[in-house]
Order: sequence, then C-alpha cells, then structure tokens
Amino acid sequence: MKTTPPQVLSDYFAAVNDGRTDDAAACFTADALVHDESHDHQGREVIRAWIAETTLKYQPKVEVTDIKDLGGAFAATGMVSGTFPGSPLQLEYTFTVSGGEISSLSIQ
Repeated sequence: MKTTPPQVLSDYFAAVNDGRTDDAAACFTADALVHDESHDHQGREVIRAWIAETTLKYQPKVEVTDIKDLGGAFAATGMVSGTFPGSPLQLEYTFTVSGGEISSLSIQ
C-alpha cells in the first residue's frame, strides 16, 4: 500500500516552484527549523527570508521523484534545477510535519 504524504508537502513544493515565497513560508510552523547548505534557519520569518533569497539567487524548480514515509518523518527525493553550479542536482528533503505544518526540513 502506498502512503500518501501530507498535503503540506505538495503545497510547499508547488509554492517554491512558482516562486510564491509567502505561501512556501506559510507551510512551516512558527518555530520551524530548516537546515540547508550547512546553515540553520529557525522561525517562519527567518525561513521566509531564506526562501526569498534562495528563490532570487537560484530560481529553483523541484521535480519530486519519490516520497517515503519514515515513520514520523518524510523523505522526498527531487531533481532540482536552477541557476546554480551543477544544475540539475538530485537532493533529499527530510520533513517532519506537526499539526499539518512543516516543523523541520533538512536538505541534503
């Protein structure tokens, strides 16, 4: 039986791909933590700023190729293209979801 990931993950990737910074940030809890490129970003407003900066700098588009339920977390594999060296790259996004919102995200 295939597990259906929480809607918030689809909402997050759709907002990121469309460059909708505020909508992407709204997917996170107020005190969420994001770890990306060896940096931590905590709190919805800090995460919103990180999304805005990343969108402006790299114009990323993510094609999700797989999502796995890790039992308390979800791992999404995606091909990410944009204006960065080595594009496209395959990255893994590990999400924790709480109350329908993303409480943590680690990108590797």
